[in-house]
Amino acid sequence: MKVLVPIKRVVDANVKVRVKADGTGIDLANVKMAVNPFCEIAIEEAVRLKEAGVAEEVVAISIGAQACQEQLRTCLALGADRAILVQTDAEMQPLAIAKALKAIYDREQPGVVIFGKQSIDGDNGQTGQMFAAFTGLAQGTFASELTIADGKAQVVREVDGGLQTVALTLPVVVTTDLRLNEPRYASLPNIMKARKKPFEIVSPEDLGVDVAPRFTVESVTPPPQRAAGVKVESVAELVDKLKNEAKVIE
Repeated sequence: MKVLVPIKRVVDANVKVRVKADGTGIDLANVKMAVNPFCEIAIEEAVRLKEAGVAEEVVAISIGAQACQEQLRTCLALGADRAILVQTDAEMQPLAIAKALKAIYDREQPGVVIFGKQSIDGDNGQTGQMFAAFTGLAQGTFASELTIADGKAQVVREVDGGLQTVALTLPVVVTTDLRLNEPRYASLPNIMKARKKPFEIVSPEDLGVDVAPRFTVESVTPPPQRAAGVKVESVAELVDKLKNEAKVIE
């Protein structure tokens, strides 16, 4: 069985994001980029399936600019067998990504497609579900546990009321939640080996997919600055401020 894992290049989670002075977007100049954390969980789960003998091949795919090669190389170092980059300088939005992935799915025919449940930049949480709709595959979203055996996938989902377990017939789409696993670090030998693994670059035109943006971001504004705190001398003064100034108690 083949596992396809779409990954996204995002600003490193440890970097403080800055808005451009003109408010047109996020300032990415000299900013450290990384694999989206939820996508790291997806890669880890795919590699574990291979190590358990459930999967034979793990294919990482990204859609975006040439710079995405860096993150795909990271995925190869983490255990993916080969990588595909759908290279384009267009602004990639969930619908366009789902369409491009559908074209890759038709070509690769994987048994499982594992997405991160959302990206930490756009935070839309849409791509996996859109892809499932395009392909007509069963989907197990927000997965905290995944078991595959006898042509079926059992997914434990995190829902508002607790946990839900669903049984799905392969091929399936799974989107990962935080508690699914703990991603590994790439070792130096594996980083070196990743340089020799197959790496394919295609364009949206090669796939016959229109990736033109469907909406435009008009402006981006940072959150308001937090007001400075104050020190109080006693519990009585604290209660007075909470009651009469903040008005959060009566």
